[in-house]
Amino acid sequence: MTQTTKAVHTWAISVVNLAVLWGTVAVMPLFAQGMSHKHPAVPAQLVQDVRKATQQFLDVNNAGPAGYEAAFGCVTGPDHGAMGIHYVSMKLIGDGAIDKNAPEALIYEPVGNGRRLVGVEYIVDAATWLAAHDNAPPSLDGQDFQFVGSPNRFALDPFFELHVWAWRNNPQGAFVDWNNAVTCEMMKVTE
Repeated sequence: MTQTTKAVHTWAISVVNLAVLWGTVAVMPLFAQGMSHKHPAVPAQLVQDVRKATQQFLDVNNAGPAGYEAAFGCVTGPDHGAMGIHYVSMKLIGDGAIDKNAPEALIYEPVGNGRRLVGVEYIVDAATWLAAHDNAPPSLDGQDFQFVGSPNRFALDPFFELHVWAWRNNPQGAFVDWNNAVTCEMMKVTE
């Protein structure tokens, strides 16, 4: 084999290898995309558990008899998104415990004069929790709570909180505070 023939042969093998590599790179995303349609993402276990525990509250009329009262109006984000209207159980907030099946707040989005359940919020007083748990912040099923200091928009003592968007998808994630898919704009003003 001449030097030129060897160079052409090496070049041809390189081109074939590159074509195979690019073909694989081009096909893999299509294959993965096809697979994702066959097996849609399953919500986190905590989201599933919250749905099961709060299904009765899809009807907002069940919140009051269970000890939840509307508080704070419709909470909107500082620059985007919203939370909605919190229906809070002061009894649950005051107990210093976190129970997956009994969230301290139910969160509803206003729809005309109605309410649509979109998520929940677990809330615990920071001082009470830290004193009882060797200064370790709370976590629920591997999700860490956020600390909210004082003063805050709710006029509460410092607390820990965790949102779970069980009934409305949150583009930023199921456990992020603000949800761009929730709005307070649908609230009907009564005259």
